Amino acid sequence: MKNIILSIAFFLSTVILFSNCSPVGSTDKAQVAKDTVKKAPAKAVDTVVAAPITYPPLDKHLYDSLMRRLAHGDTTGRWPVKNAPYPLPGAILPFKRVVAYYGNLYAKKMGILGELPPNEMLAKLKGEVKNWEKADPQTPVQPALHYIAVVASGNAGKDGKYRNRMPFKQIDSVLKLAKKAHAIVFLDIQVALSNIHAEVPLLEKYWMMPNVHFGMDPEFSMKDGSKPGKKIGTFDAADINYVSTYLSGIVRKYNLPPKILIVHRFTKKMVTNYKNIKLHPEIQLVMDMDGWGEPDLKTGTYRNFIYPEPVQFTGFKLFYKNDLKKAPHHMLTPTEVLKYKPYPIYIQYQ
Repeated sequence: MKNIILSIAFFLSTVILFSNCSPVGSTDKAQVAKDTVKKAPAKAVDTVVAAPITYPPLDKHLYDSLMRRLAHGDTTGRWPVKNAPYPLPGAILPFKRVVAYYGNLYAKKMGILGELPPNEMLAKLKGEVKNWEKADPQTPVQPALHYIAVVASGNAGKDGKYRNRMPFKQIDSVLKLAKKAHAIVFLDIQVALSNIHAEVPLLEKYWMMPNVHFGMDPEFSMKDGSKPGKKIGTFDAADINYVSTYLSGIVRKYNLPPKILIVHRFTKKMVTNYKNIKLHPEIQLVMDMDGWGEPDLKTGTYRNFIYPEPVQFTGFKLFYKNDLKKAPHHMLTPTEVLKYKPYPIYIQYQ
């Protein structure tokens, strides 16, 4: 009987944490954005790749000491991850903590990035940066805009893939906003019934930019053909390895600093065969604790799905509204998040 009760409790927790990263089937403009990369302008001023920057050599001693600090006193041997390659010069992690605003400019319900007017949104992001700097003065903060460039949809579309690709013009507007805030940019992909191999190369002109990084969302990777939003999707290590290998090639070809690769996760099955994930000097891989809920539930998710399956770095997602839905109606503060082991080095607000 005790085992049955525990199983039911775990199932309910998973349901509660089924994150609404994008309200699939909503009536927001994102659902009717029919522009694809084929319709985008051939040239755009903001997508011109700047001349390569020469970065100073990596300080390996400092890097090692910061990685040990991120482990936050872990004594199990999991953290820091063993045998991970040193990154190329110009790496952001672990020298800075990334604090990102997530969303889509077409949809107010998909995150803070699109919910507020641009200047108000950037001012609020600046305030969160200061909060994290105060909570952890030893770690500088790098602001970021995390934009959903391929959005899972409730509508099948002409090709039946249940996803909408955002037009280049919209992505360029995010780059302009990021420049104002001295922020880096993440482009996030929700493949739905498409696949990561088909979607990633279509954005190559953005991956060529040193300030543009990558996010992939297993929640909306529907390998069994289900409609997105009906159940939680999945990515395998092979999918993650495809992306990291592809981006590694871009980094080498264009002499770029390492790309940060964010993989969202809040259940075990969202990422399979994690031990087969390959690390590269060109890529800094973050397993980001997604999912909304009360503090205790989020703590359990981090402890059960992020901490015990180390890859390289960890992240943590906070929801301005959804984290307040259940008692104690409280969104975790930076100081509270910094109690976790290991320390999350990527923070995302939705």
